[in-house]
Amino acid sequence: MLMRKLLLQLDSSRLPSVFDQVVAYDAGADVVMSYGGVAEADVRDLIYGCLFTRGPKDLHNTAVWIGGSNMAAGEQLLAVAVDVMFPPFRVSIMLDSNGSNTTAVAAVVKIEQTLGDLKGKKAVVLGGTGPVGQRVAGLLAKDGALVTLSSRRAEQAEKARQFVNARFNVRIDCATYADASQLAQILDGATIMLNAGAAGIQMVAKAAWTKHKTLKVAVDLNAVPPLGLEGVELNDAGVVRDGVTTFGAFGVGNFKTKLHKECIGRLFTRNDLVLDAEAIADVARELVAPKS
Repeated sequence: MLMRKLLLQLDSSRLPSVFDQVVAYDAGADVVMSYGGVAEADVRDLIYGCLFTRGPKDLHNTAVWIGGSNMAAGEQLLAVAVDVMFPPFRVSIMLDSNGSNTTAVAAVVKIEQTLGDLKGKKAVVLGGTGPVGQRVAGLLAKDGALVTLSSRRAEQAEKARQFVNARFNVRIDCATYADASQLAQILDGATIMLNAGAAGIQMVAKAAWTKHKTLKVAVDLNAVPPLGLEGVELNDAGVVRDGVTTFGAFGVGNFKTKLHKECIGRLFTRNDLVLDAEAIADVARELVAPKS
C-alpha cells in the first residue's frame, strides 16, 4: 500500500489559508492537516508529530508548509521548525507567508529571463518596504543589480534597507518617494522598475516611464485598480510598450502559481529541503531553463 503524502499546514493567521490548501491538493498532497493561529510555542510538538510517526526512510512523504498573512511571524515559525529537527528525523519545509516568497521570486525570474545578466544594472523597487518588495530587492541584489528601495517615509525605507542587507547579505540603497517630483531622480539611470506598493494606489504615471531613456523592464505587482504603473496591464507577460518590457500582476501571478505547485511537489521528493526565498528562486530558474 502506497504511503499517503501528508502536508502539515502551519498558519500564523487565525484561519488557515484556503488558497494554500487548494494549491497543495492540486500539487499532489493527499492530505492537508491545517492549523491556524500557530505561535512559536506550538511548533515543536506539531513538528514532532511529523517526525516520530514514520520511519526515516518514509519521512519524505510528510512535509510542512508555513503560511499566514504575516511574513515576520512565518519566519519565526520556520526558524523554530528547522531548529527542532535533527538527523535522521527531518521533513521538508517551505515558507511562503502571504505568497511573499513565490511572488517575489516569480517577478525576479521574469526580469532575469528578459535581461539576462543583471550585474551592474540599476533596479528601483517602489513601495518596497513590505515582504514582497524586500525579497525582490534582496534577490535582485544577489543577482548583482544595484538596487534602490523606496518608501513614502524615509524611516521605513531605511528600516527595510537594513533588513534586506542583513537578511540577504547584500548592500542596497533606499530613497524617499513621497511625491511625483522625486521620481525622476530615483529612476535616473534605472534599467528595472518594479512596483510592490499597496494595492489600489497608482505609483507612477504613464508619461513618467514610457519616455524613460534607460528603462528596459517595468513590473507592477498591484492587481487592484488603479494599477500601480499606469500603462502596464494586468495580464502583461513580456509585452513591449514604448521599448519597455512589461509584466502585470497576473502576468507574474500565473508563473507564481506554477512555481507554488512545483515547490509543493518537490517537498515530497526528499526529507531535507528548506524552501525559503533563495531556494525557491533556484526552483523557479530550473522551471524556465531551456530544455536540453
